Amino acid sequence: MICVSSLFERPNWDEYFMLQAELAKLRSNCITRQVGAVIVRNHRQLATGYNGTPPGIKNCFEGGCKRCQLRIEGKIESGASLDRCLCNHAEANAIMHCAILGIEAGVEGAILYTTFVPCLECTKMAITIGIKKFVCLDSYPEADFDLLKEAGVELVQLDKNKIAKWAKEIVSKYENPV
Repeated sequence: MICVSSLFERPNWDEYFMLQAELAKLRSNCITRQVGAVIVRNHRQLATGYNGTPPGIKNCFEGGCKRCQLRIEGKIESGASLDRCLCNHAEANAIMHCAILGIEAGVEGAILYTTFVPCLECTKMAITIGIKKFVCLDSYPEADFDLLKEAGVELVQLDKNKIAKWAKEIVSKYENPV
């Protein structure tokens, strides 16, 4: 008798929700960095977000954000003049999505999955609503690790190779249909 469960593999919860964040970032309209975020509680997705200009504002890739355009042209360094950027961050959009829908995201152990460690502003927002765990794929130059530690926020950085493995598995199903 073959034990099917030993042959069956699936993503763990962190990998699963990080794949959701990776999917969300495909909607980003920012020309300098694409980021996705997902807020989860009790293994249920509460909200997603991606970075880009606010609704009703010309998309960043259509010239909506002058700061991003200047960065692409090499006139502003990465991390500089962030206060001039019109793009909302993915984490902020996910938090605002919860607020718009009246969802209490930070209670009962909510987790923020994001493709980059959040910036200082998004970290402050997440701490304010009570999120105590961030699961991330990549670091970000404006992250404040001391603030995370002081607030008691657990930071987990996933192995990108694991996420790439699952993404490749998804793609292979389309390339080689059964």
